[in-house]
Amino acid sequence: MTQDEKMMLRCLELASKGAGYVSPNPLVGCVIIKNGKVISEGYHQKYGSYHAERNAINTAIGKGVNLKGSTLYVNLEPCAHFGKTPPCVDLIIQHKISKVVIGVKDPYHLVAGRSIKKLKQNRIKVAVGVLENESTKLNKFFFKYVKTGLHYVTIKTAQTIDGKIADENYKSKWISSAESRRFVHNLRAKYDAVLVGRNTVERDNPQLTVRNVKGRNPYRIVIDKNLKLSLRKKIFSDKFHDKTIVLTSKSANKGKVKTLEKRNVKIIFCETKNGLIDVKDALRKLAKLGIASIMVEGGAKTYSEFLKHKLVDEFMIFIAPKIMGSGISAFTEKINLDNYKRINYFKTDRDILINIKK
Repeated sequence: MTQDEKMMLRCLELASKGAGYVSPNPLVGCVIIKNGKVISEGYHQKYGSYHAERNAINTAIGKGVNLKGSTLYVNLEPCAHFGKTPPCVDLIIQHKISKVVIGVKDPYHLVAGRSIKKLKQNRIKVAVGVLENESTKLNKFFFKYVKTGLHYVTIKTAQTIDGKIADENYKSKWISSAESRRFVHNLRAKYDAVLVGRNTVERDNPQLTVRNVKGRNPYRIVIDKNLKLSLRKKIFSDKFHDKTIVLTSKSANKGKVKTLEKRNVKIIFCETKNGLIDVKDALRKLAKLGIASIMVEGGAKTYSEFLKHKLVDEFMIFIAPKIMGSGISAFTEKINLDNYKRINYFKTDRDILINIKK
């Protein structure tokens, strides 16, 4: 690898530390070198806090380092606008940094090349596109969100060899291995929200939290058109109930709505279509909350709705070495995967994970 690629790879490693904490902002890491040596590092740690470049620059200043003549590496174009914090591009210019190496241009309309232009106008050398594919992949949630205003959606399912996610009585514990479940909990910590249908909550009473691994809990979203679920379910009654969101209709039980709102459960009234919650309308309303990524964890009807409306960006399908025979199938409709070009296979203990992306 070249020196630039090594430094950019380090930026990506640093940026990954912010996964689950900075959304809907991007994951960004920064490395500053001078005279061939790394003098400072930083990353965006939490939404609303200082960006990676400012953290790295502040660390260098704290060490008494003069940044004039240094090179700054960052995996995403520095911001050029006032948001939660001042623009990083101005800080870079202020400290007379000589060169900025960028992984990928920021697609956000308030940046989108403006920082690159401003740096060049101030006679700072700029290189763009170092590990560009890797930089884009790291921020797939952010890129989808700022380009379309909608979430990055992943379907996650665990099924048997014969495609069943539960037996005839809807019992599903545990199809996948302990290692696969830990993998899913790591995923939950990185996604802004997990989403399930009413039947999944009714039959499994899941917690939908992050356990056995370190990470923050995502929002828990349930689709319940008529608000039929018991308020004793874990997602409504445990200590994380204020991170629960219910997608329901205007005809939902008003008494239950009031009770849930008193518990700080978020109620979103959605349009209905063909007797079901209109998932497109639901996603538009969820996007306004700053939720940039959703992992759909069940069940079959919910999977079908997302697939029918072509809202799925990625699949995570865990195949366990079991045969159920008669039972509930994960997918009830034919799926056209022509637009999904990248297919990878991984082993997780005794299971096989099939990862399918566009």
